[in-house]
Amino acid sequence: MGPPGWAITNGTWHGMDTDNDPRPKVNRLVGVYDAVGTLRGELAYVVGTTLGRAHCSLCDITHGRLRERTEWKACRAGLPVPFETFHRNDQPEPVRALLAGVAPAVVAETDQGWRLVLEPDQLERCGSSPAALVAALEQAVEALGLRWA
Repeated sequence: MGPPGWAITNGTWHGMDTDNDPRPKVNRLVGVYDAVGTLRGELAYVVGTTLGRAHCSLCDITHGRLRERTEWKACRAGLPVPFETFHRNDQPEPVRALLAGVAPAVVAETDQGWRLVLEPDQLERCGSSPAALVAALEQAVEALGLRWA
């Protein structure tokens, strides 16, 4: 018996078509920051973090003080699907409806609709680590019965 999803033909193993897999396919991931994506919102967030009044664990994972972290860019590039980020005010409408004000969060667009993948406490447990976020995503996709496209 060979690996799951593989078949033998004429003595050679070949990957089989996995489209018969009933699990929803993750086509992209969307992260929503607990911040407002306007100049005023960004300034308020910077001041709020400096004063200890604002915090977004997804921001801590993806960004340094002023720009996107190099470690995050590398981790994002290694994901099997695109990962896009939005703020509370500019997230796509289906994401807004699913999250109902919860942020930060990560959702998956699947071939069977939108699914919540990581909630605020799960992002917080990543401890500002892009690698921990990737590991959490992989675990959540498996636990939710999803599969990568």
